[in-house]
Amino acid sequence: MFGPESRVVVVVGAQWGDEGKGKLVDVLAERADWVVRYQGGANAGHTVDLGDRSFVLHQIPSGILHPGVRCAIGNGVVLDPDTLFDEVDGLVQAGVDVEGRLYVSGRAHLVLPYHKLVDAESASSRAIGTTGRGIGPAYEDKVARRGVRVLDLRYPDRLRELVSKGAEHAQWRLKRYGSDTTIDVDAIVTKLEQLAKRLVPLTDDISLTIYRAVKSHASVLLEGAQGSLLDIDHGTYPYVTSSSTTAGGAAIGVGIGPNLVDRVLGVVKAYTTRVGNGPLPTELGEPLQTEVRGLGNEFGATTGRPRRCGWFDAVVVRYATRVNGLTDLAVTKLDVLDTLDSLQLCVGYEIDGELHQEFPSDLMALERAVPRYERFEGWKCSTAAARTLTDLPGAARRYLDRIESLVEAPITYVSVGTRRDQIIGL
Repeated sequence: MFGPESRVVVVVGAQWGDEGKGKLVDVLAERADWVVRYQGGANAGHTVDLGDRSFVLHQIPSGILHPGVRCAIGNGVVLDPDTLFDEVDGLVQAGVDVEGRLYVSGRAHLVLPYHKLVDAESASSRAIGTTGRGIGPAYEDKVARRGVRVLDLRYPDRLRELVSKGAEHAQWRLKRYGSDTTIDVDAIVTKLEQLAKRLVPLTDDISLTIYRAVKSHASVLLEGAQGSLLDIDHGTYPYVTSSSTTAGGAAIGVGIGPNLVDRVLGVVKAYTTRVGNGPLPTELGEPLQTEVRGLGNEFGATTGRPRRCGWFDAVVVRYATRVNGLTDLAVTKLDVLDTLDSLQLCVGYEIDGELHQEFPSDLMALERAVPRYERFEGWKCSTAAARTLTDLPGAARRYLDRIESLVEAPITYVSVGTRRDQIIGL
């Protein structure tokens, strides 16, 4: 994974999120010096199963579960300071040593209580199907230059001024939405001053620290949240998140030059899922939808919402390969398909009578897309114990080979279970 030619590796979701990035980062972090989250916020839910214990990490990088690995939250993240320390305290109670291993960019913006209020009352947020964690409104304030950054916690007078400005705008929005909720600026400032006692000591110039680490030949994993098809620019807009989820966002969200990135590993499920509204061309009908959801335990780690399930969409993943510059691919949850009699794999879309093999940028065209499938026989046996490619049944290998040829990226990892050891490195 890491070597002289591969020191900085980006791990990115190549579908609509929930691909299993947390497990891959956890597996790869064993050989990393640093793991850095570069975008998103507490709307992420990276699950790592260590056998007898399962951890769901929302903001802290998945590498925290490996002793000695240092973890950082980059400037591209919008940080919820309250829930961050809930997460820290939960890890400590579980016996994970966090002391001296977690760093936070001073440039990261804060998610504040009024962001969550606006998110909850916004009709557009409900229509898109956001997590309601205040992520979108926090990014809006960032772009509008009225955000509050971690480094502002050092200056009480400035902090109050910024919170008052943000709260005033949020109060105006709430009134427009018909809400009579009143924002208590004093309570927010008081809580932030309390949290600052723990957060300010973690603050660092992550851009400089990671640059120096790379120059000293450290191994760095850059961990993304959500998936490529939820990217604010390259996803299925407007049914997207509020940040750049693709590999290009990694350099921006950490503060290093893109020329320092050596490898971009895309993570995909052996099928497709999506949470919330928006297009999902290969979505399954019933009763297969419910069956696959149950087999894969497809419920959001952050919200608990049921995920929509579909067949593997090679058009989507080939698009993700292009916009991310994927060097290779990890396929997760192959074992979920073990009991199915047959599988289908989307190789193209028919739109208005024409076959398309590239993902359309026009959402209206995508809504008219009819998937065209290739059918594969199921392997009807467990893959959970497979640790090498030859351990997999022939039907499973043929399925993976076809995916690899269609998406134009080599498969280097196959996950066959939730545990850390249930993975094949090819």
